Amino acid sequence: MITPNRRRSERRLGRAAAGVLVLTGGLAVACGQSSGRSASVAGLRLVADVPLPGSTARLDYQSLDEAHHRLYVAHLGDGTVAVVDTRTRAVVGNVAGLPGVHGVLAVPELGRVYASVTERNEVAVIDAQTLRVTATTAAGDYPDGLSYDPVDHRVFVSDEHGGTDTIIETDTNRRVGTIDLGGDVGNTQYDSASHRVVAAVQGRGQIVVIDPARNSVVDRYETPGCDGPHGVSLDARSEVAYVACEGNARLLALDLRSGRTTATQTVGDTPDVLAFDAALHQLYVAAESGPLVVFHADGMTLRKIAEGFAGPNAHTVAVDPATHQVFLPLADENGRPVLRVMAPGGT
Repeated sequence: MITPNRRRSERRLGRAAAGVLVLTGGLAVACGQSSGRSASVAGLRLVADVPLPGSTARLDYQSLDEAHHRLYVAHLGDGTVAVVDTRTRAVVGNVAGLPGVHGVLAVPELGRVYASVTERNEVAVIDAQTLRVTATTAAGDYPDGLSYDPVDHRVFVSDEHGGTDTIIETDTNRRVGTIDLGGDVGNTQYDSASHRVVAAVQGRGQIVVIDPARNSVVDRYETPGCDGPHGVSLDARSEVAYVACEGNARLLALDLRSGRTTATQTVGDTPDVLAFDAALHQLYVAAESGPLVVFHADGMTLRKIAEGFAGPNAHTVAVDPATHQVFLPLADENGRPVLRVMAPGGT
């Protein structure tokens, strides 16, 4: 998404000179005029900077198809989705004709990828094999994040400015409902443990829980101390939502059973996307200003283990649960867009 806070952050980043920042917790990333390939990283190591197609315009959400080793990266500024083979670290496709694409969601069991085409207030359906758009359906005002409910076979779309979640039935790829959430909507995630959908309503400072069987809100939880809850990641096993607060650089752990906030931590300025590696209990929080913060997340508790500058405007992050590699798209690294790949195990 792009909010006024994010636009200010991007202007600051454009004026700032790249440098070297030492991270807490013994993690260090060297970023400067080189590609960063020779950087020494304690805790995380740089695996590769994979060149991406297109211009140095803004990149946004990612989605990993673990089964087929493909990472889909939304190139918002170019209106394309880049497709990267995570084994060979090569671009194997580039889907064009998606103006203002924000969210992207791979659904391997359907052989499809869904993308929010924000400038048209639509969601595009992409065939994962041919990489062609096979259908489009209307969304709400400013569609952003997406999530898939595999039980009811529906995609839920965050309509950020419309204050709604749009529901798309995947059997027909048609819009079948709209849920009014009452304020600007951030990320939307499916909770496999409760079979509910969890959404951040940043316009009301709440996390809402949707029952897909009824297509209605069944719980609303306040987020005290959180200005603009936006990014959401779920630990289904512990029934916890990790919530990034865009307005005041905070991270909350929210108990989805009681609605109680159990932990609060600081993160980088204007946090955006979160990624949770359940096997390692590591939560990655990316921010518009470039920092990547790493937490040991054990259910209701959060312990910060590293923090530092991961790359210019590295505001989205994804993680491969099998290899534990971390993916950070950078719009402009030495005059080109790249996908920065990192992994635990540095020196």
